[in-house]
This record gives sequence, structure tokens and C-alpha cells, in this order.
Amino acid sequence: MHTCLLVIDAQESFRHRPYWNAALAASYLTEQNTLIKEAVARNIPIVRILHSDGPEVLDNPFAMTSGLVRPLEGLQDFAAAAAFIKHRHSALVDTGLTEWLTENHMHRLIISGIRTEQCCETTARHASDLGWTVDYVLDATLTFDMIQPDGKPLCAADIKMRTATVLEGRFARICSVAQALSA
Repeated sequence: MHTCLLVIDAQESFRHRPYWNAALAASYLTEQNTLIKEAVARNIPIVRILHSDGPEVLDNPFAMTSGLVRPLEGLQDFAAAAAFIKHRHSALVDTGLTEWLTENHMHRLIISGIRTEQCCETTARHASDLGWTVDYVLDATLTFDMIQPDGKPLCAADIKMRTATVLEGRFARICSVAQALSA
């Protein structure tokens, strides 16, 4: 089975958001970097996906003009088999990724990156609906605390557990770095 690793939105833009949490990021980077290193060692192609949106002004960290739509500092360097810029939550919408995956006979996607419940989860759901087998490496995703509509806090760990719950067995296999690489 042809497999590739998607590294979604692991970019400097997030470091410039008010919700950035260095402690959560450090744990994420440890797992993400292990996943990248082991994928390289196993000759698993790695696809880099970055996100750009909003107004093209310097103070928007997701604008190309900001200079922040680039790999996150501390992220393991790798030679990307392909790289895409996305403007929607799913990495499969209008990026060329779908075509690249098809042309390269990819059947299984390993999903990692930032944010757990947004772009990573959306891409996992979309990929599953399009017929790819999806391994979702929860520990190699990062999210941040949020405030619920009722004003109560929702911690990142709970967001990750919710994502695991709704994806597992429906859209993806939730797995560790080691499990994703052993499949």
C-alpha cells in the first residue's frame, strides 16, 4: 500500500496568535519530529501543507506578506515530496493535493499537524470520504485551549479527545507515531 505523511499547517503563523502555548507546542514538536524522522528513515514521502488566508496585510500572520507562512521553528527539516498552500480547512480543496495523491498512487495517508480539530480533522474526514485510508496521529497534532459558546473554557486535551472520539472507526484510525509507522 502506498503511504504518505501529511504535515499540515506546522507553520510560524500560529506562534503569533494570542492562544499560542509554548508548553503544548514543545510536546507536539517532539512527536511530530519523531514522526518525520521515522518517515524519512522508511522512505515514506512527506507532503508539506501550509495555510494562507485573510487579508494580505503585514499584521495578519496567515498572510503570505507577513513572512510567517513558513515551517514552524523547531520542526524537523525534511525534503518534501510535494508542497501545497491551502486557503480552506481541508488540504484537499483546490490545492492540487488530491491530484498529486492520485498520480502517485497513494492509498493511505498519515495525518499530523496543527490544529487538531480544524485543518487536520477536516482533512481526515475529507480524505476518508474520498476513499483514502487515514491514520490520524493524535500526538503529532497540536491545538490550543478555547472558549465555548457558553463562555466556559475547553482545554486542548479535551478537544483532542473529542477529535479522537469522532474520527475513530468512522473516518480514521487514531494511532500513535509507532502504530502509524508500523502499518
